Amino acid sequence: MVSIIIPSLNPDEKLMLVVHSLIETGFKDIIIVNDGSDKEHAEPFLEAGKLAECTVLTHEVNRGKGRALKTAFEYCLLHRKEIDGVVTVDGDNQHRAQDILACAQKMQEEKDAVILGVRDFSGKDVPFKSRFGNHMTSFVFRFACGMKISDTQTGLRAIPFAWLKEMCEVSGERFEYETNMLLTFKKLGISYVEVPIQTVYIDENATTHFHPIRDSIKIYGIIFKFLFGSLSSCLLDLGLFALLQMLTAGLGEKLCILISTVLARVVSSFYNYNFNRRAVFESKDKASTTIVRYYILCVLQMMVSFALVYAIKKLFLTGSFLTVVGKAVVDTVLFLISFQIQRAWVFKK
Repeated sequence: MVSIIIPSLNPDEKLMLVVHSLIETGFKDIIIVNDGSDKEHAEPFLEAGKLAECTVLTHEVNRGKGRALKTAFEYCLLHRKEIDGVVTVDGDNQHRAQDILACAQKMQEEKDAVILGVRDFSGKDVPFKSRFGNHMTSFVFRFACGMKISDTQTGLRAIPFAWLKEMCEVSGERFEYETNMLLTFKKLGISYVEVPIQTVYIDENATTHFHPIRDSIKIYGIIFKFLFGSLSSCLLDLGLFALLQMLTAGLGEKLCILISTVLARVVSSFYNYNFNRRAVFESKDKASTTIVRYYILCVLQMMVSFALVYAIKKLFLTGSFLTVVGKAVVDTVLFLISFQIQRAWVFKK
């Protein structure tokens, strides 16, 4: 048995279209969360509450989609202990009943995997903000997290009962919750499977309560935590390198670059290691487990940086300022490579 969860804020007639299509498809347990809707939009909830297949949970004030989902998950943990899992569905009729059924069946086949109903964003009828937003978030997920998810914004997700408790503990109360949920898959080692679904946009997605600026800041604020440590340590390294170059200018060209590179990297790497271990990758391993790998990478990266900067200086006969610029370019490329190695090897757990 599978329970359907529909979070809803100020719905129109589409909510009942979704409910009836689900009942016609064979679903017998539909949990609707009224997330603080106003009185003018109360009718769909009253109508749904009269159906034997529906349970309506109510927030007295709007608390956000994330909180609405967690309210439904908590309800299922207490009152639906016999189910195989839940399927979260948007109430604006953008998810077709047959696609919802396909995700539910796939979850029952896979047992422990979360199923993501993913849309095709290549069609001409897809609104620009949806296409751009999804492509950008998918790219960041793949770069920062090593997670290949083709539709990061999908609200159609089938979640096995075994993972509901963990989903209740995911941070976030509004739209950022769904992004945090995906990041939790990585953190807890939860497998996920994508199921292609029909791409439907009604009135250019006008009924969505997603606010592009406000909610994108929350979403990307979460993701770019992965990048902040490396960027800030890169700036620290570059600043120290510039300062040390001035202080050691009288030691000769080669020795000046070598000393500046080594000392700057020692300080910035120690900062970067601790930041990444604690804040970015949240490693639970002892420091001795990861620090050896980190400094193997650090030494190799430092040697490559020195070699390339020295080559640039010799080839182009640059002064101190242009040498710093050259180092900035070199270290930007190395930063991208280093971050991937840290994610995949140094802090792989």
